[in-house]
Amino acid sequence: MTASFPFHHFTGSHTEVGRQHGAALKDQIALHLDRLRRRFERQGFTLSQAEEAALEYRSSIRDVSVGLDEEIAGLAEGAGISLGAAFLLQLRAEVFVQLVGKHGAEQECTTFAILPELGASDRGFVGQNVDLPAMYHDLMAVVHLAVDGEPEVLMVIPAGQISYIGLNNAGLGVFGNYLHCASWRQGFPRYLYTRVALRERSVAAAEAALRQLDRASSRNVIMLDAAGSAVDLENTAETIVALHPVNGFLAHANHYLESTLQHNESNPWLENSEIRYARLASSIAGGGTHIAPADIAAMLRDRSDTGNELSIYPEDDDRDIAEEDRNMTVTSVIAEPGRGQFWVASGPPSRYEYHRFTFAPISPDSELAPADEAVL
Repeated sequence: MTASFPFHHFTGSHTEVGRQHGAALKDQIALHLDRLRRRFERQGFTLSQAEEAALEYRSSIRDVSVGLDEEIAGLAEGAGISLGAAFLLQLRAEVFVQLVGKHGAEQECTTFAILPELGASDRGFVGQNVDLPAMYHDLMAVVHLAVDGEPEVLMVIPAGQISYIGLNNAGLGVFGNYLHCASWRQGFPRYLYTRVALRERSVAAAEAALRQLDRASSRNVIMLDAAGSAVDLENTAETIVALHPVNGFLAHANHYLESTLQHNESNPWLENSEIRYARLASSIAGGGTHIAPADIAAMLRDRSDTGNELSIYPEDDDRDIAEEDRNMTVTSVIAEPGRGQFWVASGPPSRYEYHRFTFAPISPDSELAPADEAVL
């Protein structure tokens, strides 16, 4: 299959970027909110209650970045939705935990960072398989944000979400995993960590910025920069610990690896997470010292362990639940921050090809990568 996500370019002030985002993805944003409404109603809450809860976090966002607050307000204006709805799109995980009293995430995301010492032609790579409820499979888009005064950003996002996973044109890539723990609170929300990090030009600067946040929730953040530095930041709302590459790479799933944080673990799918982590780490460790994007794609397409696949199909989830709540790999991303590009599969990578996106249009004589790497 050759389907690819839509690609949008938004430029200007934070407000202008938000307006353009809202207008360009208006129909998908409306669909996103309608599906969230059904998801909350299945838990006994209304969309209005969820929007009110999301707005309670606004001051925490403004304390860190007035610009991100303005971008969310611009999104609301461009999409013709309420301000509460625009904030809910950024805070769906926090609001779900606050209202429902439990985590809504299941088998969510397997990430990696491969240092240049293992990469083909001394190239470094970072990325992930994104596992989310099936309701997101047709809501994803690739966006190029050029906000005044900041590094340009290339991200994969669910429609209406101003921050998720991607890289900037300064050579920094930022990806992440869900982590379960009990200490969630009001504060700066987890999905926006990416935009804070992508204002920086190195892993060290991004780590310092993330450590300053008064965090609302737990999220594992894995980063790689053009200089070949990488780090994995495991955190709770109160604590953040850095994990560093071993044997030239990092891998992560949805459980704490750092022993001092493991008492916070509350993932009910812990065994699945441990299996996915071990299999990806083993694949990278056995991949030699010339790992190329096609090799990483083969690793992320792995379906060798029934029930613990890296590339998950919605029909793999046989629970008696709504179809749009079933777990699946909605996208897979392989990023090369040093060359300002990433490859994106628009669904489970074992069913879909990867298409390359860059900060500049791809041309046959591009020096970014050989032309035959445009699709994996």
